[in-house]
Amino acid sequence: MDPKNGYCPDTKTFQSLRPSVPLPLSTEPLSIIQYTLSLLNSPTTGINISATTFLVDSTTGLRLSYADFLRQTQNLASSLQARYPFLSPNDVAFVLSPTSIHVPVVYFALLSLGIVVSPANPLSSSSELTHMVQLCKPLIAFATSSTAGKLPSSFPHGTILLDSPEFLSMIQTPASTSVSYPIIRQSDSAAILYSSGTTGKVKGVELTHRNLIALTAGLYYNKFNNAADEGETTEQEVSFMTLPLFHVFGFFMLIRVASMGETVVMTERFDFEKMLAAVEKYRVTYMPVSPPLVVAMAKSDLALKYDLSSLKLLACGGAPLGKEVAERFKSRFPNVEILQGYGLTETTGGVTGMNGPDESDRYGSAGRLAVNTEAKIVDPDSGETLPPGQRGELWLRGPTIMKGYVGDKQATSATLDSEGWLKTGDLCYFDADGFLYVVDRLKELIKYKAYQVPPAELEHLLQSIPDVADAAVIPYPDEEAGQIPMAYVVRRPGSTINESQIIDVIAKQVSPYKKIRRVAFINSIPKSPAGKILRRELVNHATSSASARL
Repeated sequence: MDPKNGYCPDTKTFQSLRPSVPLPLSTEPLSIIQYTLSLLNSPTTGINISATTFLVDSTTGLRLSYADFLRQTQNLASSLQARYPFLSPNDVAFVLSPTSIHVPVVYFALLSLGIVVSPANPLSSSSELTHMVQLCKPLIAFATSSTAGKLPSSFPHGTILLDSPEFLSMIQTPASTSVSYPIIRQSDSAAILYSSGTTGKVKGVELTHRNLIALTAGLYYNKFNNAADEGETTEQEVSFMTLPLFHVFGFFMLIRVASMGETVVMTERFDFEKMLAAVEKYRVTYMPVSPPLVVAMAKSDLALKYDLSSLKLLACGGAPLGKEVAERFKSRFPNVEILQGYGLTETTGGVTGMNGPDESDRYGSAGRLAVNTEAKIVDPDSGETLPPGQRGELWLRGPTIMKGYVGDKQATSATLDSEGWLKTGDLCYFDADGFLYVVDRLKELIKYKAYQVPPAELEHLLQSIPDVADAAVIPYPDEEAGQIPMAYVVRRPGSTINESQIIDVIAKQVSPYKKIRRVAFINSIPKSPAGKILRRELVNHATSSASARL
């Protein structure tokens, strides 16, 4: 293996350059909650559970210490067992709620009972939610009074509202009988999170307790062992959760924070200025972010009106961050480090990342392979495995790779091969020093902020409009959002349908982040002989001066 980049010419694979992290024996019964609490209570973490704040609601000012949180989690678990005796391990619970300090209690209580957590975006449309429910087949739902009406049907064990007196009673008062925690295998499913595919169908990504344990172990080791190696004492970290808790990034960051005894500040609805005020008020030290937020902090005058001196680190993921933006941010906030990473829902989150200031200067890179992870770069046409510096599809293997797509064997077999390699669908390369660069998305997903927008889904809707003869959707670069969905439309003869009409029709049928935000009219959609849309041609047209003449 080349010690500079981890490439082994014999196997044609890239190995992680990070020190390996020991994991619990895979045969040992262990849930992600048991593992997280074992780390939290270890001497390495070294916090006072009663005195340390875990969750802060920045809107209401409400706080939960670790002791309060664990008490509420246990109360909810005992109440669920008492009220729903037929709810068993491996049953699925659907969660449709905005971010609140109740959501982590729900997640931890369900996971501790072996119940599979399946959270969805509360902005999802009714048809999207119906499809998700058909995939995961939940027996119970957790929602709020504002989201429950969107749920597609009743559930065998009903729906619990997180803003109801019933729920508050469940978390505040333990049931008369103590919790009987089941034996949970690491191979058991822990969560079903949702990821869009190029076909336009949402897929349910099945993640195991082992997946989450492996990810948490790597993150925990990275923090505490690096600090020990450098002779640092780890002070109390405070993060601001910019990410929704149904998203894989927010989901695993919540578990990460809990395992390390850190404090997390959250808000129901993200607001840029309120975030800045919270950073100042709660002395936030780091934030997981997407590139548009880095852009806003680099450019907005609002960011200069608040004391952000406590901020030390931004963990940036979800889409590539441009060199210009990163340099502009660094010139404004020279003491804040930006560490970029890459991951998918299918990899339980981050599988590459940067570590320390020496790596953070690699602008445009997504960092190096995470611990216990290996990769291949495969030519998408020939199937040949490629060395450093050559572009191909990124394949990944390791303990954080998903179990599969729930209820979709065909999609699972197309994405996971018999040797456990996950085909990411992303065109990438590793440089001579083992840093990953994501060149393009073979999967053609549009990354609007940190959300995935499948072009095919929007194309199907466009083509259902009577005045539209044909259509294609492409990513159009946008400084604030990263990319926005742009439609190229061929009108039917005699039609006078315009841009605003098309935008309005689609907006009524999709989640807000999937809206088409730009439309151009064209005589025909460029396609290959096999009928595949040649999106790259349209992207080139859209981003060149020729686009005005189409």
